[in-house]
Amino acid sequence: MDVVTYNYKRIAKFMISVCMAVKNGAPFVHSQLESIRFQLTGDDEIIISDDNSTDNTLEILETHKDHRIRIIKNPKDGLVSNFENAIKHSRGEIIFLSDQDDVWMPYKVKTTLPYLRDYDLVVSDCKVVNNNFDALHDSFFRFNSSSSGIIRNLAKNSYMGCCMAFKRSLLAKALPFPSRLTVHDQWLGMIGELYGRVLFLPEKLVAHRRHDKNASTTFHKSNHDWADKFSNRLNLALSLMKTRYGS
Repeated sequence: MDVVTYNYKRIAKFMISVCMAVKNGAPFVHSQLESIRFQLTGDDEIIISDDNSTDNTLEILETHKDHRIRIIKNPKDGLVSNFENAIKHSRGEIIFLSDQDDVWMPYKVKTTLPYLRDYDLVVSDCKVVNNNFDALHDSFFRFNSSSSGIIRNLAKNSYMGCCMAFKRSLLAKALPFPSRLTVHDQWLGMIGELYGRVLFLPEKLVAHRRHDKNASTTFHKSNHDWADKFSNRLNLALSLMKTRYGS
């Protein structure tokens, strides 16, 4: 199946692809996989792209004797390319993104799917927890003042990849990722806004775990100075314009 093939019949019969990016995720990846697997049918898939892990992440993944799990190697380097690699290898009509260190609520998939009849991308709220699952923030939406809007999300990103699911049709515009992209979920969310319908779903469907080795910096002070931030936002805006108007 081509990356952007899309055949709308009925959401309930759609194949789901869960796309997970991993790197040195040994402490957490087992519990995350266990929270995902039982929510999927036998025809769904979990694509796991590994970014050159140096711990025993791969050994842990291989203990899951599940025909739906496919492990691939990231040919590049970095979080953004790792997610892009997983997405490129997916075959499902509905794509869920997954971090390696969260835990899905047991009703995440069945809660999200009905909304994808009318929307092209759904981003749910989540609870933010520490290693012991003590609550740090009861609602990411409230903490972040999350909402839709191109200008609003250029200034401050509301899109959390671990909380997102979207239709395959968006990949016609989203892939390949722009060469200097620094935030994959922001890019996908804004492609959803430009070319489809986006829903911010208030249900908290993920326990998003924060610890000292998170790949994303959502809840940490950024290391980028104002010039880097401006450059990243400008690149994002220009890349979005290119999808609409061409080179």
